[in-house]
Amino acid sequence: MPCVADWLNSPLSIVQGIFAQHGPSPNWEKKVTEYFTEKLKENNATNWVPSLNDVPLHYLKPNSLVKFRCMVQDMFDPEFYMGVYETVDPNTKTRVLHFGKYRDVAECGPQQEIDLNSSQTVTSERQTFYCVPVPGESTWVKEAYLSASQARVSPSTSYTPSRHKRSYEEDEDMELHPSKQKEQHMGNIGDIHGCGEPKRLETEASAGHQLISPNCSPPLDLNFPLPGEKGPASLVKVYERWDSFKVNDTLEVYGILSVDPVLSIVNSEERENASPLDPMECMDTAEEQRVRSPPASLVPRIHVILAQKLQHINPLLPACLNEEESKSFVSSFMMELSPLRAELLGFLTHALLGDSLAAEYLILHLISTVYARRDVLPLGKFTVNLSGCPRNSIFTEHIYRIIQQLVPASYRLQMTIENMNRSRFIPHKDYTANRLVSGVLQLASNTSLVIDETLLEQGQLDTTGVHNVTALGNLITWQKVDYDFSYHQMEFPCNINVLITSEGRSLLPSDCQVHLQPQIIPPNMEEYVNSLLTAVLPSMLNKFRIYLSLLRLLDYSISGEVTKAVEEDFVEMRKNDPESITADDLHRTLLVARFLSLSAGQTTLSRERWLRAKQLEALRKARLQQQKCVNGNEL
Repeated sequence: MPCVADWLNSPLSIVQGIFAQHGPSPNWEKKVTEYFTEKLKENNATNWVPSLNDVPLHYLKPNSLVKFRCMVQDMFDPEFYMGVYETVDPNTKTRVLHFGKYRDVAECGPQQEIDLNSSQTVTSERQTFYCVPVPGESTWVKEAYLSASQARVSPSTSYTPSRHKRSYEEDEDMELHPSKQKEQHMGNIGDIHGCGEPKRLETEASAGHQLISPNCSPPLDLNFPLPGEKGPASLVKVYERWDSFKVNDTLEVYGILSVDPVLSIVNSEERENASPLDPMECMDTAEEQRVRSPPASLVPRIHVILAQKLQHINPLLPACLNEEESKSFVSSFMMELSPLRAELLGFLTHALLGDSLAAEYLILHLISTVYARRDVLPLGKFTVNLSGCPRNSIFTEHIYRIIQQLVPASYRLQMTIENMNRSRFIPHKDYTANRLVSGVLQLASNTSLVIDETLLEQGQLDTTGVHNVTALGNLITWQKVDYDFSYHQMEFPCNINVLITSEGRSLLPSDCQVHLQPQIIPPNMEEYVNSLLTAVLPSMLNKFRIYLSLLRLLDYSISGEVTKAVEEDFVEMRKNDPESITADDLHRTLLVARFLSLSAGQTTLSRERWLRAKQLEALRKARLQQQKCVNGNEL
């Protein structure tokens, strides 16, 4: 039986064995998937697989099994490849059957030639996804995945010539302390000398630093949605059920790493001589060729054996909550929910300068999620506008720091005139390169987007700025982004939690405005937030993280009896105050009641929670009315 090292370090040899035993019948492909599925089910086996997210590329062995936690940024056209092909020795006429699946380049011995006219040749189809690390993924998420990893990696000899020269001790230190790898291998444009090969720039390529490929072509844009993002991008080759995946899906893929230098050859004659399995004759432009075939040292290929859509990316939660082991985890966690909610409320109250009502609404916002769509209306979105924030202060920055510590993925959008006019919010199709160029609003599901409106000054929005503000409004109202395909727009539904901080009422739409009433004004905001984060125990912080991620995934329902009681109650409210109570009020109060129930671990609405929701809404409205009277105009 193959040992662990075989299926991790030499998965193609395992595939070869299965192909030799079952090929060329179609059954062999199913056997490969079954084999690796069983292997990964073994105790902690997934932790032994090196991750492209954690390990610099030159520490990964070519053709070994790797995993990658990523978002599908773009999908290329399907490509054809030789699934099964035959080689012949011109001298001895010996014929050998090979598989082309999970490979980029046809394997052919020195005395062998590929028989392109063989009756045994099977042409197959695969789909290529361009995948990037999850945009805005929190540092604590990366660190938790890295600490759980038991993968053993060492520098790959195939990359030694182009690496920085280091002593044996330094290499050993890297193996013992993988977290130092990222510090040592930060992409730096100054590391490139003339037109030489970049010195290991692939490990921490950022969107801000466009990379220069070895053949001195123009800078290679890794197409990350958010500015300043770091990490690898990958061309992910999918062989099965690719129709079940969509752009912006978050995936975890397990597959065979391909970094064959032949993939970087741009000269067509050299490419033909190298016998690649996916020739580029169909490519129309040099731009498209660069996008579809970037240097493998910068954008490695992963040939997927197993791929799964992720419900969430919180490493503290079981990946799938439907399994029996996960159910026991959930039920035991729910037992301590009540004191945990009280702790989180206290923590957020301190973060919001002593405002417990704002903290209540922030909890409801953080566990909100779009659970269904009725026609075009997204149900479950709960965009909160936190008004009353100090203008041009660092308050929003520190609130965002707190949120970053709690949610798996987030981004703070500074709403300045310059950002609105210059930034690319909406992804658009580049027809020359035949690719989707990313924008800031191309985010994974359940990302927390904090829009800082306190930085907005007087100024003129240009056409781009107007489009960007419109896109933000559509995102908030309809939970969709209209991608620009030049000749038409295409709707991409999303599920983004939007929190807007502003001085007065936001210029953008929101589901709920909460006016901040600070009870304390710390002399130094930075020291205040630092002490708050230092005071909370790491174990408690992890519980907060589990709490917020888990409650988003729970089902919720309202019984017929409670529905009837709510309707009757609403009729009474309209009778007592027909002018100010609207259908929107009912909808918002039902949302507040939903998230209040879930925040207490209850998956059905009770009369008690309904009354509490009404009470919170009354307090919130009274505060807004009070502020309106003070200022003499509406916030």
